[in-house]
Amino acid sequence: MEVREKVVIVTGGALGIGRALCQRFAREGARAIIVADVNEAGAKAVAEEVKGRAVICDVRKEDDIIRLIRFTEETFGVVDILCSNAGIIVLGGVEVANNDWQRIWEINVLAHVYAARAVIPGMIKRGGGVFMITASAAGLLSQIGSAPYSVTKHAAVGMAENLSITYGEQGIKVFALCPQAVETEMTKQGGGVAAVDGMMKPEQLAEAVIEGFKREQFLILPHPEVKTYMQRKTADYDRWLQGMRRLQTRFFQGVPLKKSSGR
Repeated sequence: MEVREKVVIVTGGALGIGRALCQRFAREGARAIIVADVNEAGAKAVAEEVKGRAVICDVRKEDDIIRLIRFTEETFGVVDILCSNAGIIVLGGVEVANNDWQRIWEINVLAHVYAARAVIPGMIKRGGGVFMITASAAGLLSQIGSAPYSVTKHAAVGMAENLSITYGEQGIKVFALCPQAVETEMTKQGGGVAAVDGMMKPEQLAEAVIEGFKREQFLILPHPEVKTYMQRKTADYDRWLQGMRRLQTRFFQGVPLKKSSGR
């Protein structure tokens, strides 16, 4: 699947992964790039950089996403690729306040539901399209130190799986982007346990997305180690859980992290 001459929407496009995706899509020769973000100044800056269009969009609001899709279809005729990329992290466990659970659920999960609901019918009518969800390795493994992030990213992966199963025979190519730690505002204070295999630059991740599109494989894993960790998890779930507990102990006791067979 090529990006050249495609009309692309990137939510959360003002910073980090979203910005890098917009820049990379521009280099690939996308016909139009719509930079969608609640950060108006950031969205406009990236749109100017990639010669795209900025749309102010709060992904927690379904009406905003509907307006985003409608604007793109009316302006350019199609939406070829939608990168449902916006996401946040909330640290803590089950004790996290209800309003924080609600907020991360709306951004990390419901936003993908709203986007799919708004864009996929039109894609099917036009013969196909691409829908990518930026999930995380936390959605395949777990996130030590953040139950809300782990839970919502698992849900995001599940959403992508269901979309692929439901619409794959109708021309919709679905991708789940699942990196470990990436150098963004979210990881400014460090990537935590997710950085055990190193911090990736957003530009490297964007390159992995282009390669993933070309291979047309559901899972895009910029950190290849994640596949090995998944295989160990499914091979012996209890052993994997024990390994994660050990990793958690080392992390919270401040012991330097190394690659762990339990991860």
